[in-house]
Amino acid sequence: MGDTINELTLLLLYLTSWEEDAGFTTVRRSWKGYPFESLNELADGGLVSDGRGAKSVYLTEEGIEKARELARRYLKEDNNSLR
Repeated sequence: MGDTINELTLLLLYLTSWEEDAGFTTVRRSWKGYPFESLNELADGGLVSDGRGAKSVYLTEEGIEKARELARRYLKEDNNSLR
């Protein structure tokens, strides 16, 4: 069940994320309104980067790709509708 919760947490992070200009590139960020256990496991897996004192996380490129895969699986979304 833990893997499913982490997958759905990553998917929700992605679906509620926004793009932000980081000067040299753009990054995808989302608020940390999810269980810290899941956020920590996603960070340990390299899918998000969380500043321990920040209120938001950055989705890594790997995390974005995994979230898009999860959207296709859980939401039956095609590639054209995913940001």
